[in-house]
Amino acid sequence: MCQQAAPRDVSAQAAAAPAAVAPPHAVGTNNAVAGPHLSTTDVGNSTNIRWHDSMVARTDKEMLLGQRGCVLWFTGLSGSGKSTVACTLEHLLHERGHFTSLLDGDNIRHGLNKDLGFSAEDRAENIRRIGEVARLFADAGAITMTSFISPYRADREMVRERCNAGEFLEVFMNIPLEVCEQRDPKGLYKKARAGLIKNFTGIDDPYEAPLEPEIVVDCFDADGQQRSPRDMAEQILEVLDGMGYLRDPRMPTLTAYGALQRKHSDGILDFAQL
Repeated sequence: MCQQAAPRDVSAQAAAAPAAVAPPHAVGTNNAVAGPHLSTTDVGNSTNIRWHDSMVARTDKEMLLGQRGCVLWFTGLSGSGKSTVACTLEHLLHERGHFTSLLDGDNIRHGLNKDLGFSAEDRAENIRRIGEVARLFADAGAITMTSFISPYRADREMVRERCNAGEFLEVFMNIPLEVCEQRDPKGLYKKARAGLIKNFTGIDDPYEAPLEPEIVVDCFDADGQQRSPRDMAEQILEVLDGMGYLRDPRMPTLTAYGALQRKHSDGILDFAQL
């Protein structure tokens, strides 16, 4: 027969056991000293945010690339050649060894702006978003080209005001409406004339031409002939050269960087002297 074990004296065991020691993190007193809080601000619907400066200065990025970041904002009617000329210019810049980015209106609507239509409000938001993206590329030292109808002056000026002084270059594709209608690469003018497309710029929605663009690209040459996309792109390239945005294409990037360090130890950059 099994004998029943005598009951244990739990209170005696508890009294004999050593007192538990609380781990350091459980101590009630917090000895950590909080530093001063960072200042924050509210922007639009975003609250308690703070701008963080890059650890690498923009000027250092530009010296490494041997160029100055900028935004070339192509604007004009549908069919004016914005995308074609911007693409041609990007090839010319690439051949000269420059770092570029091309933001095309149709391409952006495949992703970032696919939720937007073509009402005045959506057009404004379309331009606001791409303007902010273009600024980020320019801040990284890229020669940034954007190809958008951007029909309203106020929207284009909004982007200009968000850019640094001299960073925003408005490129007006000064192509007459009748020429754009003759080209009509996507058949949109024909649909707009038939009433199948509403709010189409130049037909039943206005286009506000720039008042003082940095670059005007005319449709015809001195002989009255339509200019080629390459001729137009070379015009813009010449302006960029004259304004000091580009380095000598024969000078390797690292050589340009060294030359700038030697010639401009005071931190002032003058790319026109390269």
